[in-house]
Amino acid sequence: MVKPSIEITEDFASAAKIADDIPREDVIRVLNFLQGVGISDPVPDEFDARKDTYSDIIRDLLKPLHISRGRVTCLVSVKPAVTNFYSGFHGGAIAAVAEVVSVACARTVVANDKELFLGELSISYLSSATKNEEVIVDATVVRSGRNLSVIALELKLKKTGRLVYTARATFYHTPVAKL
Repeated sequence: MVKPSIEITEDFASAAKIADDIPREDVIRVLNFLQGVGISDPVPDEFDARKDTYSDIIRDLLKPLHISRGRVTCLVSVKPAVTNFYSGFHGGAIAAVAEVVSVACARTVVANDKELFLGELSISYLSSATKNEEVIVDATVVRSGRNLSVIALELKLKKTGRLVYTARATFYHTPVAKL
C-alpha cells in the first residue's frame, strides 16, 4: 500500500473530531482534498489587514450595462481571484454577485428612505462559468410591496447565451429610524 501523503495528526486536522467508524483511508482522502483546496493556507497579510477586501474584489468584477426601473443588467468577468479549485466561478462569489446586483435592482423601485435587508437568497447552479469567461447578470423585480421585494436573476454566458445560474433574492424593507 502507498504511504498516505497526510498524517492525521497534522496541524490543520488536529482540531477535527474524527468518528471511529470511518475507515482511515476515507479520512486521509478527505484530508488530502481539504489540503489540496488550501483549507489550511494562511490569509495573505494584504487581505487580512484590510476590512471588506472581499467586497472590493466583487465590485471589481462588475460592469453595469443597463439600468431601468425594475431591471438591472451587469457584465461579470470571471477573474482568477474568484475561481474555485476546478477553475470555475466560485459559488460564494456567485452568491456575492447575485446579492450586489439584486440590491441594485431593488433600489430602482424601493425608496431611499427604506433600508433593505436580505432575508433569503437561493441559487441554482445549473452549469459553470470558467476562468476568464464573461457572464451577463440580468436582475428583474418580480414583486415589490410596502414591506418586501423579490428579485429574480439569470446569469448567462456572454459568448453563447447559455443559462448557467439562476437566483432569487427576497429583501425586507424597514424605515430608517428617526431619532
